[in-house]
Amino acid sequence: MTKHDTRASKTLGLCLAALAAGVIGNASAAAPDTTRVIVAFKPGAAASIRSAVAAAHGNVKLEIFGMNAMAVEVPTTALKGLDNNPNVEYIEEDVVRKPFALTTPSTGTPYASGQLVPYGIKLVQADQLPDTNAGNRKICIIDSGVDFSHEDLKDNGSNVTGEYDSGTGWWYTDETHHGTHVFGTIAAVNQSGVGVVGVNPNKALKLHIVKVFGANGAWTYSSTLASAANKCGSAGANVITMSLGGGSKSITEQRAFDSLQTKGVLSIAAAGNSGNATTSYPAGYGSVMSVAAVDENKAYASFSQYNNDVEISGPGVSVLSTVPMGTGEDSSLSVGTTSYGSSFPMDGSPQQTATAPLADFGIGDTVNTAVSGKVCLIQRGTVDFATKVTNCQNSGGVGAIIYNNAAGSFSGTLNGTVTSIPSVSASDTDGAAMKAQLGQSATVAVKASNYAYFDGTSMATPHVSAVAALVWSYFPTCTGSQIRTSLNNSALDLGAAGRDVHYGYGLVQAKAAYDRIKSLGCGK
Repeated sequence: MTKHDTRASKTLGLCLAALAAGVIGNASAAAPDTTRVIVAFKPGAAASIRSAVAAAHGNVKLEIFGMNAMAVEVPTTALKGLDNNPNVEYIEEDVVRKPFALTTPSTGTPYASGQLVPYGIKLVQADQLPDTNAGNRKICIIDSGVDFSHEDLKDNGSNVTGEYDSGTGWWYTDETHHGTHVFGTIAAVNQSGVGVVGVNPNKALKLHIVKVFGANGAWTYSSTLASAANKCGSAGANVITMSLGGGSKSITEQRAFDSLQTKGVLSIAAAGNSGNATTSYPAGYGSVMSVAAVDENKAYASFSQYNNDVEISGPGVSVLSTVPMGTGEDSSLSVGTTSYGSSFPMDGSPQQTATAPLADFGIGDTVNTAVSGKVCLIQRGTVDFATKVTNCQNSGGVGAIIYNNAAGSFSGTLNGTVTSIPSVSASDTDGAAMKAQLGQSATVAVKASNYAYFDGTSMATPHVSAVAALVWSYFPTCTGSQIRTSLNNSALDLGAAGRDVHYGYGLVQAKAAYDRIKSLGCGK
């Protein structure tokens, strides 16, 4: 695109940059009366552009790896002069990119006993396709790094590489938990008695980590993402996974992903969590697969963005995976001699254990001292979770169980309300069973864990990326575009027949994709 072609859209983009500059985070927002933009320039002109930026009393924030472009911060009044520089190809806003936040015991086949198998592993058929050949593929994770000391990740050993960034730090630390959760879905290790399993659990898959989110913020710039993607390509990645995005396009970013596609790289990104029809980027680029989220019942997640760019779906509701050691929460729930496995800690619950007789607290909308010294059994609905738990506490209750008023399990939040009693959620069927056990001794426990349940298209994306690498490992002569086509054509159709805005082509299926390529060949 020529400089003249981009001028009209550029003006609107730079107006938006003033809004982006007001965000506070580790990405370092632009100072007042300045703006942060990407300047693309002619080959060999980098020194000239640096001089022009300095003359305009600006500074270079990032030289984009692998491209004739740099992110700069300059006074807004200097943009016109910079735009008229004969070495400048185009100028665009450096837009913001943000990260987008149910099990069964292993029977010993195909995973070692003593672990939990997240529902998504079976939902995408990863348990039906061994990762025997995964060593010939590499996934690059662009996220918040990974706690590589984690008990369920560290044994991936030398198969994992990464980079240091002066802004975000070393790749093997994770201050936001997000990247560690993504990593676990892809490659949590199959080992007896420890944690969970990932889609590729047998320590063969190669991974490269580029850390774009640091300790003090939850956003980054499109220039950083473009540079990170090019670093993934330089590291030999076959698949790039991005559980992140934002609402505006970037020419620079799109060029990076388009170029990577021509080199055979498959880029995959989250559709977004706004629950509306807007398109997020990079998921919205044609060279990137856009991933929507479904729950354990294969139903569309209410938060998942829906539009014509949505291409495929993955498990993204109540996904159990790894988080930095000791930073997660787990719960346990029992009544009498029955243990209930559908419980989740309420977000914000104190880490405590309570044991007392179980009492019916209805919907928990009023204080009732009849439950004093007891564990409250509360039905979901009418009032929010925080009100229910607070009313139980104010009634003298020592613990709270909120059971679903619809089919299935759920996770909930106290929305910042401070309570002093442990509280958990339970499924509708477990709630009904517990109603028949009123008066029996109930134990509600919330405790620290190395694992956590997260929701989001961020969780769906690594399922799809890991399946892509798994299937591709059996057919390494296929191109990334061919694997993409085969994944789409073998997906489990959900919702309206054919591709639709909520599910795309459907739920990604590892074994079905393998069978299709084996029968029909690459890209069919």
